[in-house]
Amino acid sequence: MLKIGVFGAGHLGKIHIQQWQQIEDTQLIGFFDPDDIQAEAIVAKHNLQRFFTMDSLIEASDAIDIVSPTTSHYEIAKKCLLCGKHVFIEKPLAYTLEEGKELVQLVKEANVKCQVGHVERYNPAFIAVGEQLLQPMFIEAHRLAQFNPRGTDVSVILDLMIHDIDIVLSLVKSPVKRISASGVAVLSETADIANARIEFDNGCVANLTSSRISLKNMRKMRLFQRDAYIGIDFLDKKTEIVRLKDNGGGPLDVMDIPLETGNGEKKVISVQMPEIVPINAIRTELSEFATAIVKDRPVRISVYDGYQAMDVAHQVLKKMSLHNEQHNV
Repeated sequence: MLKIGVFGAGHLGKIHIQQWQQIEDTQLIGFFDPDDIQAEAIVAKHNLQRFFTMDSLIEASDAIDIVSPTTSHYEIAKKCLLCGKHVFIEKPLAYTLEEGKELVQLVKEANVKCQVGHVERYNPAFIAVGEQLLQPMFIEAHRLAQFNPRGTDVSVILDLMIHDIDIVLSLVKSPVKRISASGVAVLSETADIANARIEFDNGCVANLTSSRISLKNMRKMRLFQRDAYIGIDFLDKKTEIVRLKDNGGGPLDVMDIPLETGNGEKKVISVQMPEIVPINAIRTELSEFATAIVKDRPVRISVYDGYQAMDVAHQVLKKMSLHNEQHNV
């Protein structure tokens, strides 16, 4: 039985604790949180042991789930890795690139499993696209959220846009060539709305917009490639795939649209709505992490994946800062 310890009992920590208690072949042994009010509420609701020192929880656990504020990820993860513990770290991996780089090295030296919590990779709408041949050349993403003071300790880039950065990097197998970005701090001390344009060596361009001051929530991504368009709605869990195909003369599907091109070619616009299999994304990612430990399998989102997303996010932050300086002169 894999013994799990959780660091952090805030909004997301509560969700993780609830999910761990429903994952088979694992035992949630307890949690650590310095906030007495939050901790007492967890003890009362889940009948779960509260550990009063970080070291005692690490020592008692086989694997640690870090769901604390981003600024504390590095300190906790380093302690765990130096003790040879497996680690799940909620995104972003760390607060600074230097911290992230050191964690990559520590994971390698400890030879343990480390997964980063980019949960959108487990979104059923994204999973539904998994078997498609994806070679996107233009990607557009909008991730908009209503304002919530929780999470404003970091820029909207590290809070929201990093989800889309991770997904784009998982889809585009090419080095980043150029980044441009702009953003504005409206209600907090860091950027609340931002746009980034990421260009890749293979010619693909990703245009990402993130806001945490919107009137409505939206989490959509559109992929454009040769003869195909893929739309993914992460919020409403819907996916559509539109392809241009040769008309073989056979019967058309209900959603197919016949088309005759300018040179007389007969084509079909095929519209597919893949079946979306409902899953609990957080429970699935945590369960997969536990299985990777027990069966010695690779994790889906490695510490290096988490670092790459951080690296691009920080490049966006630098470009955004430079853009703002130039326009405030």
